[in-house]
Amino acid sequence: MTYDVVVIGGGPAGLMASITASRNGARTLIIDKGNKLGRKLAISGGGRCNVTNRLPEPELIEHIPGNGRFLYSAFSIFNNENIIEFFENLGVKLKEEDKGRMFPVSNSAKQVVQVLIKELERLNIDVKMNTPVRTINYGENIHKILLNEEEEITTKAVIIAVGGKSVPRTGSTGDGYAWAKKAGHTITDLYPTEVPLTSNEKFIRDRTLQGLSLRDINITVHNPKGKAIKTHRWDIIFTHQGISGPAALRLSQFVVKALKKFKREEVDITIDCFPDQNEEQTFQQLIKLSKESPKKAVKNVWNGLVPERYFYFLLSKTNIDPGQTYNHLVKTEVRKFAQLLNAFPVKVNGTLSIEKAFITGGGVSLKEVVPNEMASKKMHGLYFCGEILDIHGYTGGFNITAAFSTGHVAGKSAAGYSQYV
Repeated sequence: MTYDVVVIGGGPAGLMASITASRNGARTLIIDKGNKLGRKLAISGGGRCNVTNRLPEPELIEHIPGNGRFLYSAFSIFNNENIIEFFENLGVKLKEEDKGRMFPVSNSAKQVVQVLIKELERLNIDVKMNTPVRTINYGENIHKILLNEEEEITTKAVIIAVGGKSVPRTGSTGDGYAWAKKAGHTITDLYPTEVPLTSNEKFIRDRTLQGLSLRDINITVHNPKGKAIKTHRWDIIFTHQGISGPAALRLSQFVVKALKKFKREEVDITIDCFPDQNEEQTFQQLIKLSKESPKKAVKNVWNGLVPERYFYFLLSKTNIDPGQTYNHLVKTEVRKFAQLLNAFPVKVNGTLSIEKAFITGGGVSLKEVVPNEMASKKMHGLYFCGEILDIHGYTGGFNITAAFSTGHVAGKSAAGYSQYV
């Protein structure tokens, strides 16, 4: 059977590409090796599905540190506001939460997946599930997709939307890189992003702080000379392997790059519990609080500035006795405590594996992709969208925005191409 457009991959980018191709007049087939469409979509946003982010475009691009600027063309065709309109037209009412994140009012990722599947049905898009693709044989005007049971599908245009290598349980196992290479494409180095940090520090191995959360802190990765490379402000949580939480996840790609760039086994990060004040101000605050209650022990006067377990942990790194009062304080020790509150150092040796990451860094080189078409510069009738491309953003609706935007552009372009072949 011959199709105008075949989309390989039933994630957010693939679903959007299929719907858009069909809406633009193409006879469309979507192929997925799994037993369910939209598996990654169904678990996104903690099962609530953060469908996009409503931040203004410059900020949106800023939150996609992995080649976000490449998306200017795609966003000029289909941006975050278009994504909102797309879903609301399908009957999914959305609400805005903190930091521009957009969720369905129902708080149900399954609702998002269901309306997309319903739209596939309405448009009579053919769907092949539980169907791994063996390879793609590229031709002059017609491409052949070979399936595992020697079945062959012919098509004028192929859209590869199979994701990266992260969260493999959803089907993202890196299959598409071989097909891209076969067409002459370069795959840039793959690495984990949006992934917990790992550390061999004794307090991590001993699980001293395991399960402890710190809210609204700064976490910074430094180069070997101590200069800050990148800082993120948000929440973290200590784990039995290192540090997780949104701020740590956002920092992870910079840790990976620093370890590689400086050829080190460890890099230093610092945790700042008071991002809006410097060490001197923290020191003065501690002295002032003690001075105002000179007969009270510091454990009573200072406790509450940070979570209790973290408070006693940092205090143990100084010679300050928790029972000391103002008159017995040694200012150099108070200053040491202030320093730890503003810049507690942790040596990190990397991150969890790419399979444990939310997002894959690296992918099909963008130098070989037409930005306003998502078309291959190496092969006629070949398109890419979503995480297979060398694009990655932070969590918070940015990756899914890139997926939907590139999916729409690829679907529209492939449909247009198929009408002229």
